[in-house]
Amino acid sequence: MKFIFYTHSLISDWNHGNAHFLRGVMRDLIRRGHEALALEPEESWSRSNLIAEQGLVPIEKFRKMFPELTSQIHGADFNHEAAIDDADVVIVHEWNEPALVERIGRARRDGGRFTLLFHDTHHRAVSAESDIAGLKIDDYDGVLAFGETLRQRYLRAGWGRAVYTWHEAADDTLFRPHPDIAKTGDLIWIGNWGDDERSAEIMEFLVRPVRTLGFDATVRGVRYPQHALEALSQAGIEYGGWIANAEAPLAFARHGATVHIPRRPYVQNLPGIPTIRVFEALACGIPLVSAPWNDAENLFRAGRDYLMARNGEEMTRLLAEVLTDADLSNALIASGLETIRSRHTCRHRVDELLSILAECGTRRVTEKLGAKEAAE
Repeated sequence: MKFIFYTHSLISDWNHGNAHFLRGVMRDLIRRGHEALALEPEESWSRSNLIAEQGLVPIEKFRKMFPELTSQIHGADFNHEAAIDDADVVIVHEWNEPALVERIGRARRDGGRFTLLFHDTHHRAVSAESDIAGLKIDDYDGVLAFGETLRQRYLRAGWGRAVYTWHEAADDTLFRPHPDIAKTGDLIWIGNWGDDERSAEIMEFLVRPVRTLGFDATVRGVRYPQHALEALSQAGIEYGGWIANAEAPLAFARHGATVHIPRRPYVQNLPGIPTIRVFEALACGIPLVSAPWNDAENLFRAGRDYLMARNGEEMTRLLAEVLTDADLSNALIASGLETIRSRHTCRHRVDELLSILAECGTRRVTEKLGAKEAAE
């Protein structure tokens, strides 16, 4: 089948976590013999910031790292109706312009034989409700929400015909352990500043513990204001700026532990939704200690796959234990890897997507799914 993904960007992962997951899903679809194409806007905030900060080298590296992936950039004169006419499945991410979201829906209503899905991987449904409420998705066949609490929000609001939970996951062909790489540091956190959505938490669960313990620590990410950079420096934390997502596994491999610091809107309003970095870190076999969050859907096994710190003092203690107790560290690594490999890879999510399509897909899609199943 032919899948088309309307994304903010496939090429750039600068402050754009959905690119991580989409790359993994597209790669798995292609391995299964499907065709996958991403369409991203000419005016992509993520891609523009990446180029402004890093130049064109990251774009060239993306092409070399993911030669099987194709992304087409569309501008004002792009003929979307022609581009999706022969598609079997079209998935539109919520960070597209409202006019484009409506236009693709109209193409489905006006005779499009493709299955049309809306994909939400953000907290705007609760933090900026009017943004999502104003999107025209009545003509979409279904909604993919990256957590059960978000799915329930759509159902209560009456957004979409059918709403499915579709969590993010790790591309474990890329995110995997590298035991042959020597450790060069104690702690690494890969995360963006986040519009002050976790500024206090970064101080409590990262900066102060590192300052207390005197660990060799590194932070990678973007959009850190000057006062945050000064706080990192005063704590002895090295700030390395942006890191390409494809290089994160090697960065994890060079360090003894990492942390998870969720954004406040998820903790307060969308329990059960971690960032994709939890999936990716555990897939890389690095011990993880998390700031508080409610794993409402039991995606992981708290205390076995990762440790939970209720406050900064507990984070300090747990990090010290993880980095000095090899048995504890190895047990966390083994347990986390087991959970990812059994439940949370992009292969699992493609399986789930195909099951969703069997339920809400158009006749074109269900017939192709049936033919493939019969052939197997």
